[in-house]
Amino acid sequence: MTVQEALAQGLSVTGVGLAIVFAVLVILMLVMMAMKKIFYKGSAKTAAPAAPAPTPAPAPKQETANTVDEGELIAVLTAAVAASLNTSTYNLQIKSYRRIGNNAPLWNRAGVNETINSRF
Repeated sequence: MTVQEALAQGLSVTGVGLAIVFAVLVILMLVMMAMKKIFYKGSAKTAAPAAPAPTPAPAPKQETANTVDEGELIAVLTAAVAASLNTSTYNLQIKSYRRIGNNAPLWNRAGVNETINSRF
């Protein structure tokens, strides 16, 4: 077998291998699309709208040293969520915001602060 014949045979084996791989990937994609059609048959579209959840009682306002405009805070948080999701703020339906406590250990908070401060 000459070098040219060996090279031609190697290229043909490579081509057949690539064709098989992509054919199997296409078959898997079609099977997954069919499973989506079968098992998720419009359950989100045909479902009756659920009764609106009762609105929670507003939490008592705590006096804080920071006097931040709530509208500005909501705008900033909405923009941050939209940026992280790569979407527009018009595509979001933010229902409520609430602060959560920072229960992280002291070493964790120190590491986060150090990381944030080292980037700017």
